[in-house]
Amino acid sequence: MPIITLPDGSQRSFEHPVTIADVALSIGAGLARAALAGKVDGQLVDTSFLIAKDASLAIVTDKDADGLEIIRHSTAHLLAYAVKELFPDAQVTIGPVIEHGFFYDFSYSRPFTPEDLLAIEKRMGELAKKDFPVTRKVLPRDDAVSYFKSIGERYKAEIIESIPADQDVSLYTEGDFTDLCRGPHVPSTGKLKVFKLMKLAGAYWRGDSKNEMLQRIYGTAWAKKEELDAYLHQLEEAEKRDHRKLGKQLDLFHMQDEAPGMVFWHPKGWALWQAIEQYMRGVYRDNGYQEVRCPQIIDRVLWEKSGHWEHFKAGMFTTESEKHEYAIKPMNCPGHIQVFNSDLRSYRELPLRYGEFGSCHRNEPSGGLHGLMRVRGFVQDDGHIFCTESQIESEVTAFNALVLKVYRDFGFNEVAVKLALRPESRVGSDEIWDKSEAALRAALRASGLAWEELPGEGAFYGPKIEFHIKDAIGRSWQCGTVQVDFSMPGRLGAEFVDEDNTRKTPVMLHRAILGSLERFIGMLIENYTGAFPIWLAPVQLVVMNISQAQAEYATKVTQNLRAAGLRVELDLRNEKITYKIREHSLQKLPYQIILGDKEVAGNLVAVRSRSGEDIGQMTLEALLQRLQTEIKNG
Repeated sequence: MPIITLPDGSQRSFEHPVTIADVALSIGAGLARAALAGKVDGQLVDTSFLIAKDASLAIVTDKDADGLEIIRHSTAHLLAYAVKELFPDAQVTIGPVIEHGFFYDFSYSRPFTPEDLLAIEKRMGELAKKDFPVTRKVLPRDDAVSYFKSIGERYKAEIIESIPADQDVSLYTEGDFTDLCRGPHVPSTGKLKVFKLMKLAGAYWRGDSKNEMLQRIYGTAWAKKEELDAYLHQLEEAEKRDHRKLGKQLDLFHMQDEAPGMVFWHPKGWALWQAIEQYMRGVYRDNGYQEVRCPQIIDRVLWEKSGHWEHFKAGMFTTESEKHEYAIKPMNCPGHIQVFNSDLRSYRELPLRYGEFGSCHRNEPSGGLHGLMRVRGFVQDDGHIFCTESQIESEVTAFNALVLKVYRDFGFNEVAVKLALRPESRVGSDEIWDKSEAALRAALRASGLAWEELPGEGAFYGPKIEFHIKDAIGRSWQCGTVQVDFSMPGRLGAEFVDEDNTRKTPVMLHRAILGSLERFIGMLIENYTGAFPIWLAPVQLVVMNISQAQAEYATKVTQNLRAAGLRVELDLRNEKITYKIREHSLQKLPYQIILGDKEVAGNLVAVRSRSGEDIGQMTLEALLQRLQTEIKNG
């Protein structure tokens, strides 16, 4: 007689084993209709799962994150079913859930077309409406291999053959379609009502370029139509904001095949970069950081001592000279320890804060490169704090406040905080990791911040706090981080003389606020759709004459504005003023200064805002005061 404990602590007794569906029905018909799966003692299972002994149970519906993932997983199977219905010779391979949706890879004799995609989606809808029960059965591995070989699904057979022979495997059937899967799945196809196929792509079987190129179909699935509509709207907005398109339109940067994953910055893009770097240099200065600069290429021996050679070698560019192997630095921390080690340090010097706009290179796979967001060459606003164990909490607490202020200055007010904990591959003892994780939790509590914990996602040398900012259309980006490292300073021989005259190893805090400047600029471009606040705008205003009669005055106004430190363009072209206004409006400049005979006669300037508002005439002094106030206020 199993006793079922529900999430609210209440219990229900049953005289015989019961399924998840039975328990849901005993609570209410509405819950029974909504149930997608169950979580028994923390394990996700189908609604047909039989509970034979006492257990805790949560009913999973589409309101739960687990429920949405099950919907997406089940929709991937529905996609495969529809493809097999329309293209019986196609072979199915794998179809996992991904962020916002799913994909499924197929082997087929010809490329799928956009018209095929529409037909597949239509058939998916028809199959869903038939409300086929989704049933699970378990077979010995070899029996499952034989089954898939008998129906000509050699990829599925190959997947199962990689499973140990003594293991059973589960198969799911809906209508005439059976697929390999761990599950769980929705109880019937009728639960799958809101989905859309998005695009086609190529993918190598098992991710190996030596294998056959398969066809990948991407889709998205949601619990409610409003959620799908909101997601599609976000995609439309993201397309408008694509930093690669805006980078070309605004003449900020370009990339080319001869330097994959590297950026060619144009004058306007570099002006934007410098505005950000100089702002961050002020952050360094005002918060006690000393700026340093370390070599780009360092001997392999140092990377072996630091642990990077063992844990990160695949991501490093290497070179050789005079029978010595070197690595182009993928990160800055070992170099900063060398600066620390260059002199005998005292406890009185701690905390010692170093900052560097450090240029790093990582050998990212070419298929993962994406504009400024994923590059091989990048610069970090990198910093390292050498401190005592007792100083960790105050240093991390101060950093937490600083990072949130910087994000506000850039216009990001929604920030999620996450704590990434020890990964499986790591250096240092469990005792050190316990100490490191406890120190970060204490700092987060002292900062009054709520956080989410991410087991297994820390760096190999220490746990880290991550700061995820939300942009104008609701996307989340991970930028800043602070990490506690008890291991690397000792591995590289860092010491200080303590108050008792003994030598001790400092703790090192790795910290960055923006992270990769390239990636952060890509985020800013998309967040503002290229219409930057005036303090960031590569060109803050343009001065234009209506005719050649105002050319001398326009030149003088421009010189005065530049002397005041403003980034100004002068446009003296012999073009109609309406043409000039339209062209500079497309460049999204904050202000346009238009000069005609009246302005020259009155020693005035006529000002037009980015929104198209005619602000009117004013003196140059009044304009400067207005601009300086706006820049100061961000």
